[in-house]
Amino acid sequence: MEEQGDTRLAAGFTAGDEECMAAVYRRWRPLVHALAGRSLGDEREAEDVTQQVFLAAWRGRGGYRPGPGGLGAWLTGITRHKVADALEARTRRARVVEAAARVCARARPEPEPGPERAVERVLLLGELARLPSAQQRVMRLAFYADLTQSQIAEHTGLPLGTVKSHMRRALHVLRRSLEPAVPQPIR
Repeated sequence: MEEQGDTRLAAGFTAGDEECMAAVYRRWRPLVHALAGRSLGDEREAEDVTQQVFLAAWRGRGGYRPGPGGLGAWLTGITRHKVADALEARTRRARVVEAAARVCARARPEPEPGPERAVERVLLLGELARLPSAQQRVMRLAFYADLTQSQIAEHTGLPLGTVKSHMRRALHVLRRSLEPAVPQPIR
């Protein structure tokens, strides 16, 4: 008797009868939810998978072909696929979290600058102040405002090539003036 009821439900379901869909949901939801819950071990994920199974079944109802086990077996197959998808998504999320943790571990903030860093900073600021005003402005925007060369050009109204030239010349001057004096060999 139950088999005939299931056959009628399946026929109405595949025909797009929404009342049959509701009956199919009531009939097989506990089975689908139990399978998902056992496989995933998480109630919220199991509920999500259950919803996904019935949504996929409704959308793919035209592909249902009665066979051994009927509509219940078909829904169980969809459940297995959706559980596998959920487990894969969980694995991907775990990999992303691990990768982010590795990146964060590598990007630890620098320790507080010591006295030698303060001296270097004072020297750098002094040399920066000696640059011509256009080069000084470009360098300050690059290092203190953290702007790219294109953004500096847009901000100042200077052509990009001019910004690049100012930066190159300023860096060259700073490099020369801040390099430690290299002792010359005695001849």
